[in-house]
Amino acid sequence: MSGVVAGRPQLLSIGAVLTELQAEFPEVTISKIRFLEAERLVEPQRTPSGYRKFSDADVERLAYVLRMQRDHYLPLRVIREHLAALDRGENPPALPGPAGAAEEPLDVTAAITPGPSLSGPRLGRAELLAAAGISEQQLSDWESYGLVGADADGGFDGEMLQVARLVAELGRFGLEPRHLRAVKAAADREIGLVEQIVAPLRRHRNPQTRAHAAAMARELANLSVRLHAALVQAGLRAHP
Repeated sequence: MSGVVAGRPQLLSIGAVLTELQAEFPEVTISKIRFLEAERLVEPQRTPSGYRKFSDADVERLAYVLRMQRDHYLPLRVIREHLAALDRGENPPALPGPAGAAEEPLDVTAAITPGPSLSGPRLGRAELLAAAGISEQQLSDWESYGLVGADADGGFDGEMLQVARLVAELGRFGLEPRHLRAVKAAADREIGLVEQIVAPLRRHRNPQTRAHAAAMARELANLSVRLHAALVQAGLRAHP
């Protein structure tokens, strides 16, 4: 987006920016925009009375940040490196994972369904730390709360990398592992509910029936996540 869009002012208030962004990012809030400003990912102009005024370039920049978070689960540190490269007129760093893998959004059902990871190759501990942009102490804390866990061989799959990145992002809002125990408990209950429904089908001798169980688990997981998001958003709207 460049130049001035016909029929609208050159500089936008934060409320107008929110309206624009919500067309693509319905979950974004004014608090989120202020947070990204506090992290120096965008620097709007200020009027003499202190009101923020955003240019078209600022809105583009915010959309880029939100897109990298939503589609690629990049930590803000990495997104900041991307923006710095773009500001210098350079190509941003390559996205993590094999070619094309980072273009897919997180498969929220992969953790409860059998089969290989959909989010790239397995990672060792040091590789996970580097890819998620976290410290050994952070990872150890998250493991102690059951938020992140290695497989029997000590490696981490792509889903665990996504979990680590999301926990790191929540940490930037002040949420600590102890605050996320309820989220983990709710996820475990949802997994248990899905397993209760599909377990009899998974034990069936007919391969087609077992394949149907896997498809059913994915669909149930998708519906469960959508319901969870809708309930959270509805609850937040009820408490402005």
